[in-house]
Amino acid sequence: MSSIKVKPLHDRVIVEPAAAEEKTQSGIIIPDTAKEKPQRGTIVAVGSGKKDEPMTVKTGDQVLYGKYSGTEIQIDGKDYLIMRESDIFAIL
Repeated sequence: MSSIKVKPLHDRVIVEPAAAEEKTQSGIIIPDTAKEKPQRGTIVAVGSGKKDEPMTVKTGDQVLYGKYSGTEIQIDGKDYLIMRESDIFAIL
């Protein structure tokens, strides 16, 4: 798990996306252009929540999120997504 020095505001979280699948179950290698964006990841930073809505996720949670959720950001050369907690569908 990563430890980053960025603190998201309010109801936002920073997610480290899981690596895209490199091979199919039958062993076929998937080229970079055909890889699907991952829809799961690990939360690495959590905001403080809104005044009347405390955060339900915490750092280290494995989560599922929408395919086009969040904004891609780069921190210390590593790719992350920043999104609202409401963009997260489930905790695994």
